[in-house]
Amino acid sequence: MFVEREASAGETTSQERRDAAQNDSRILGHVVQCDGARATISAFADGSPAGASAQWTVGKMISINLGTARTVGLVYAIGKPDRAWDDGGSNPIEVSVELVGEVRDGTEPGARPVFDRGIANYPHIGAVAHRIRSRDLEAVYDLAGRRAVTIGSLSQDENIAANIAIDDTLARHFAVVGTTGVGKSTAVSLILRKTIAARPDLRVLILDPHNEFAASLPEHCVRVDTTTLDLPFWMFRLEEFAEVLFRGREPVPEEVDMLRDLIPIAKNLYRNPHSGTFLRRGADMLTADTPVPYRIADLLKQIDERMGLLESKVDRPALKALKARVEQAAADPRYRFMFNSRLIEDTIHETIGKIFRVPHHNRPVTCFEMAGMPSEVVNSVCSVLARLAFDLALWSEGRLQLLLLCEEAHRYMPADPRLGFAPTRHALSRIAKEGRKYGCYLGVVTQRPGELDPTILSQCSTFFAMRLANEQDQAIIRSAIADSSASSLAFLSSMGQREAIAFGEGVATTMRLKFERLEPSLIPGSAKHAGTAEQAPSGEVDLAGIVERLRNVPKPQPAALAFSETVDATRQAGDPGYRTPSSAPRIVPEADLDSRFGLKPATFGMRPQRD
Repeated sequence: MFVEREASAGETTSQERRDAAQNDSRILGHVVQCDGARATISAFADGSPAGASAQWTVGKMISINLGTARTVGLVYAIGKPDRAWDDGGSNPIEVSVELVGEVRDGTEPGARPVFDRGIANYPHIGAVAHRIRSRDLEAVYDLAGRRAVTIGSLSQDENIAANIAIDDTLARHFAVVGTTGVGKSTAVSLILRKTIAARPDLRVLILDPHNEFAASLPEHCVRVDTTTLDLPFWMFRLEEFAEVLFRGREPVPEEVDMLRDLIPIAKNLYRNPHSGTFLRRGADMLTADTPVPYRIADLLKQIDERMGLLESKVDRPALKALKARVEQAAADPRYRFMFNSRLIEDTIHETIGKIFRVPHHNRPVTCFEMAGMPSEVVNSVCSVLARLAFDLALWSEGRLQLLLLCEEAHRYMPADPRLGFAPTRHALSRIAKEGRKYGCYLGVVTQRPGELDPTILSQCSTFFAMRLANEQDQAIIRSAIADSSASSLAFLSSMGQREAIAFGEGVATTMRLKFERLEPSLIPGSAKHAGTAEQAPSGEVDLAGIVERLRNVPKPQPAALAFSETVDATRQAGDPGYRTPSSAPRIVPEADLDSRFGLKPATFGMRPQRD
């Protein structure tokens, strides 16, 4: 704090002279204009690199001395009125600052300064502006006792840690935005590492479209891809199942209505094999959205029976088209994660436990890798996972804390309502609006916030904005949080690597920071590129391996061998589907595979039997 000395020359001690010189060196200028939100400071600049003019740089904070308090301001513009420069003398300059808040000294001796966003006393004309003290700068970003994690350092002073309130950041959702190549994924990986260390009870599900996060969190995560995912078709709701059948195209309403009628019958046949097509009305009535197992063979059988009815003559073309769609989807090797189970049983608890890490076995993160998944089914799968995440947190009554992190979020939640998949948008929107009440949190990562649903973005209360070049994207970020003004975000187009502007509920005030460095081996995507370089050091490409993965077709097996392997594997694993002949379900003869395992008879070279 600048202190005026009134002692005479004879009474001035050497310590007082040093203090006075230090205070004088911090003086930068004087206030000449103030309108309540901004102030203009008059100062002088010269060519000396160590002079006072070197302290006037855009993006730095300064303080204005008011005696009992110090007003904190952020420099957002510097100019010289006459646009001329004199190398030999002092040059008058004008500095525009945004008033952020004020710092007051503690009431007790030795107490730390306290920062307040509000301003009780505005600067007067002639007030002294000076370099902000380190203690005052720490007070500006102090989290007032909230649980904090350190994710980097301040860009203005690397000796001061950049902290975020982790509980508020999670509970009120957060977003990381930035153009390609600025270190967005690395920043997300760092935030996740810090979050897991501070919140070991948290489960994290990452929707990873580029298959890059698993290598950056090797000790915390399990990897789930199309080869290891087991998400049975009967866990899909009607809209989600129709999205798969119609391959992302507009569904035919008549066929969807038929599915709505026939799927409950198939589910009832699974629960009560001798009930026929009769559906009991009452509290336990099944719907097409009820997550109860059923067999594809039963569904196809119901379609055949409906086609055989005399009154269904008009609907016969639609029924034939629907049957063809179901058969094609069940036979498509790319959809093995949905239809691969040969023994249809209620495994919803195993599926949810594996995906959401219950129990987590010291690996609370699931990286759901979607790079090899068909594009027409990604929306449905994301809808199922988002819906399950919310329901799991809801029915656990807050005992299960979940974070759903959406990389490239504009794919699932586009701003144009005509694009994307409505159930996915609704599931994520439900998490954004109501998730914090039940312990289900949302993390949004995108390079194009302008293409993201503004409703989702407005629910994120903490932002980490990295470099953005697009004007529309910058405007969206400025309007997302009312607390951040245009001057605070004026640096979005020119920030360096690993730099971000953090604002919202998770920080004390708008903060420009530089993220910590991660080890090169922990940077997302680095392991994949390193592995590629090791496998092909001479630039050769394994074309045969690439084509094999492109086809994504399993090797054919003889029918008898496939069946014997199924029985042996079931016996060895002690699967509940294999029981004594007196119990049900049981392993059945080959002729009954279509009714027990939910498979098409054509798969095993058999002709369908008609009832």
